[in-house]
Amino acid sequence: MARARRNKSYKLAQIYDRRSREVPFNAEIAEVEVDNPLGLDSGEKILAIRSVRGDPLGRLHAHHQIDEAQYRGGRAFQNDWERAERGPQAVDTTREYVDGTGTREPVTESQRQAVLRLNRVERELGTDGAALVHDVLVLGLTMDQVGQRRAVRTQRWNDYFARRFRECLDRLALIYGFATETGTARGSRRG
Repeated sequence: MARARRNKSYKLAQIYDRRSREVPFNAEIAEVEVDNPLGLDSGEKILAIRSVRGDPLGRLHAHHQIDEAQYRGGRAFQNDWERAERGPQAVDTTREYVDGTGTREPVTESQRQAVLRLNRVERELGTDGAALVHDVLVLGLTMDQVGQRRAVRTQRWNDYFARRFRECLDRLALIYGFATETGTARGSRRG
């Protein structure tokens, strides 16, 4: 009978190895570099895995189809949309029960600022651009699905929507301050 090894040495580098060895067969993941939460030095980075299955913006960024400024502009738009949205809310059991309907909570200053920024975004992008950005960033639709919603199903239209979406992301990066006018002017002179 074989004897169990008890004097097995452990390497310290493997103790904090949190990488997943198994992922679901239908997973869509991408490696990203994030700040190390356990790092001793500020700015220390580690590689992490992020799911991009339901995140069109994350998928575009992971495949290097959009740059960092476009990505951050899209995330800022999503953040403003979530902050400004006032949909159904959960029941607060800590509040005193009152017969009848509950009172609406007042609009906070951050919600008001988010709505003002979203109004500016809609003015800058136009009706079609704002609808396209909403479809992709809020509803999470792909370019094929955007085309199906508009009853156009050819590859040429998908390419047009993709090009137009990147233009809208350029404009969002400008609006939210992640890019400057000179950085985007070079790309628009090509045509």
